[in-house]
Amino acid sequence: MSSDALLTQILAQLSALQVSQQTLQAKLDAFTTPGSPPSHGTPITGHHDSPISSTLLLSPSSSLSKVHLASASQASTPSDHSQTDKEREKALYPGRVLLTTHPDQHGIKPFPLQWGAPDPSVRGPVICSRLPSSVKQRNALGAHSGSYSIYRALAIAMGTLNPTHKPDYSMTEPPVPIPPQPAWSDPHKIVSFDPWGHLVPQIFRKEVDELGLDVRPSIAVTKAHIKLSEIDETARKGELEVDGKIVLATRPLRNVDGTESDAYSGVEITTSKAAVEPVWYLPGVAERFGISESLLRRALFEDTGGMYPELITRPDIKVFLPPIGNLTVYIFGNPAFLSDESKELTLRNGSDVFGSDICTCKPYLVYAIEECIRCAQRGGVGLVVYFRKEGRALGEVTKYLVYNLRKRGGDSADKYFKSTELIAGVKDMRFQALMPDVLHWLGIRKIDNMVSMSDMKYNAIVQSGIPILKRYDLPEHLIPPDSRVEIDAKIAAGYFTSGKPITEQ
Repeated sequence: MSSDALLTQILAQLSALQVSQQTLQAKLDAFTTPGSPPSHGTPITGHHDSPISSTLLLSPSSSLSKVHLASASQASTPSDHSQTDKEREKALYPGRVLLTTHPDQHGIKPFPLQWGAPDPSVRGPVICSRLPSSVKQRNALGAHSGSYSIYRALAIAMGTLNPTHKPDYSMTEPPVPIPPQPAWSDPHKIVSFDPWGHLVPQIFRKEVDELGLDVRPSIAVTKAHIKLSEIDETARKGELEVDGKIVLATRPLRNVDGTESDAYSGVEITTSKAAVEPVWYLPGVAERFGISESLLRRALFEDTGGMYPELITRPDIKVFLPPIGNLTVYIFGNPAFLSDESKELTLRNGSDVFGSDICTCKPYLVYAIEECIRCAQRGGVGLVVYFRKEGRALGEVTKYLVYNLRKRGGDSADKYFKSTELIAGVKDMRFQALMPDVLHWLGIRKIDNMVSMSDMKYNAIVQSGIPILKRYDLPEHLIPPDSRVEIDAKIAAGYFTSGKPITEQ
């Protein structure tokens, strides 16, 4: 028999086996989830450039029985030993282990999702849940809460969280409006998170209440007061105005006996803030980095230990919620001024908050907050965006190893980036291509003052269509003595400077 004939025979057998599996799955679904809602929608259309053949044989999908889930929730608690772990596992996950799915599997019909559509009802909700009500209509891979999804899994395994718990979002709507902006309807402007993520309970109520889909917010907006000892000191010296609106005097401290203390209590800063979880539109992310979607999917699959095989097997699903940290937005002044080009805007975006003897991150952050406050007090608005990318996205372990090398191997400007490359293989993995998304989400069209030396941040923002009128670096008197090496190395590498000379060390 020729090789072509043999291959044809094998493919025919695989196809027949797949049909048989789909038939069995249909019977299993009818048996385990008799009350489950019907599937809605169609898959997202797109070019299937996956390296995996469409004839790949995969395990059929399995659903969690509502009865099993209820019993698991009632019977599985940390203090309840009436069930063995095996029994609890079977109650929580009665079906076979589902390693991946396939676009042609029985019942798989992702809910329609059109990224960049101006109308949220046309755009559609992001659904990544594997609960019975939603698993076959998933249109996104990954899980909500980024890296914190692991703790959710632990809570379910320990019995402290019912996996079918339906959140009550009453009275959780944003206290300050973040209204739609033109960039929300441009599939190329915002690709790293869901611009509608803070409005999910309002705009997708039908999908949640009537269709029973598990749709969750990926952005939360709130108000808060910030308390920093460094800002206390600046206000105490009279270098920051306590205006009673943006900067407030802190209530008097209390002594141990409960009496009011006459010690200086400092100040508090009023702010509006938003927590934004990553939601990647894979075609847009790939385009932003100048690579193919297929290569992006393969790299994400391979270098997360094969954690998400559906990145390969489900090219029809274009959205991915990666297991990484989120970003936080801090707004000083009126949030509506962010999209008003007539108002002055001061920006700082960074990824580290703790200082050290050889790092300028903390003094730079404090200085930027003070500048944002002053801008707001002048009638403008300040914005600080914090990205959880500790140690240039290399992680704290690598960061501290580099610290050790620098301190023992001779710390000088010419060795600064080389020390990182020796350990990590690269000097920086923050890759600022996705960073401007949050600025477009807020409707920012120009930046008056950018408190950053980074050429990569500057270039990413300007190339995204937002002009920057003024840049300024960290004042000399705020640079810790042992951090001079960092500043010199960055200036030598092309970072912005207002004229600081490079110190020979």
